Amino acid sequence: MEWFGSLLGEVNTYLYSYILIILLVGVGLFFTYKTKFIQFRMIPEMFKLLVEKTPTDKSGKKGISSFQAFTISAASRIGTGNIAGVATAIALGGPGAVFWMWMIALIGGASALIESTLAQVYKVKDSQTGMYRGGPAYYMEKGLNKRWMGVLFAVVITLTYGFVFNAVQANTITIAFEESFGTNRTVVGIIISILTAIIVFGGLKRIVSVTQVIVPVMAIAYILVALLVVILNITEIPHMFVLIFKSAFGLEEAFAGVIGAAIMNGIKRGLFSNEAGIGSAPNAAATASVTHPVKQGLIQTLGVFIDTLLVCTSTAAIVLLSDAYRQSDAASINLTQASLISNLGEWAGIFLAIAIFLFAYSTVIGNYYYGETNIGFIKESKTALLVFRILVVAFVMFGSVAKVQIVWDLADLFMAIMAVINLLAILMLWKVAKPVIQDYIAQRKQGKDPVFYKKNVPNIGEVECWEDEEEKR
Repeated sequence: MEWFGSLLGEVNTYLYSYILIILLVGVGLFFTYKTKFIQFRMIPEMFKLLVEKTPTDKSGKKGISSFQAFTISAASRIGTGNIAGVATAIALGGPGAVFWMWMIALIGGASALIESTLAQVYKVKDSQTGMYRGGPAYYMEKGLNKRWMGVLFAVVITLTYGFVFNAVQANTITIAFEESFGTNRTVVGIIISILTAIIVFGGLKRIVSVTQVIVPVMAIAYILVALLVVILNITEIPHMFVLIFKSAFGLEEAFAGVIGAAIMNGIKRGLFSNEAGIGSAPNAAATASVTHPVKQGLIQTLGVFIDTLLVCTSTAAIVLLSDAYRQSDAASINLTQASLISNLGEWAGIFLAIAIFLFAYSTVIGNYYYGETNIGFIKESKTALLVFRILVVAFVMFGSVAKVQIVWDLADLFMAIMAVINLLAILMLWKVAKPVIQDYIAQRKQGKDPVFYKKNVPNIGEVECWEDEEEKR
């Protein structure tokens, strides 16, 4: 098994050192420039849209709201990547890794807007549930006319989120509980598996009802605890930021030799945390009932910023304002726990174990939905969906007892493959995204609440859910 771990490490090093860093940064900068820094210009608009009322359909029913779609994607984003992932990045790449996480989020915000806007443009209505579905597989087929590419992406994201990423979440939960309560990882794994089965066999509405409660409450609680750590160490804050910036460029003596590791781990863990550009959040974005695709694009960009600039920075503060990261050989959730205990006492370790359980559990639920959506894209089959649900629960159990490094390395590999396919697709679909964004901004300047019609964009491809005015009469 050691040879497999070594091979995974080598492949990931090549992917993240060369291919992915060029694609992520290059595509992000391209969209940032072409949209005139839209991810920064329209931040006030993002908050406004988050509380916008959900429009009703022809039958008078309300669909999934912008906020609910936001919480589905946030459920997947806000989890172990923010707590265990940041600690891992600092342990392996030094404090400078945090700076590169910030950079990936700021640049990636533009890519997040494009992919989620496209997901809305090419969404479809599920014949059985009446809910919207969509994502990269759908815009690859309908926008690029490349079903083979959509099927490839659907297979990769189903393996990545349904199986590998859920194994990561379960792994983090069982380690956190073992660290705080001395519990048996197998026993905790069985409990998580049962709880997962209850939700995934309940459908989208149950997923939404769980995530819209867990995610906001736990994110706020975690940020408040981090704020307490900051207040108690207020005089050390300037030094912490200096340490992050100097380490990012190899100027800090203690971390002078790890600038490459800082960049690579910052990108890997930043990408795992905020998911900007890798094609996961668009699956949640497509579920929302909105009057214009760009609305959900802006909301998902806000999700990237909240995830990295707020939640990840909270973890960075917890870790860097203690000496645990210098003294401990821990490199995952146990490092964050050791840091919190160092700052606040034993109760903080227990709080984190409970927090990571709720974070990671909600992430498992969000991850499952991404897989379900893409199973439906490949083929509408109740049998395939049943097998997928059983395998999801099985991988939750596998991750509960597996070794940390293997699980994280597998997650990095599958995430990189997803990102490459999706980034190439949204780059090719810029010709569609550009006029859709221009249409939104033009209507806003006229003081309108933007409403989208497919006739506004020529050569848009196969669009199902955006009727023209004539068709509505």
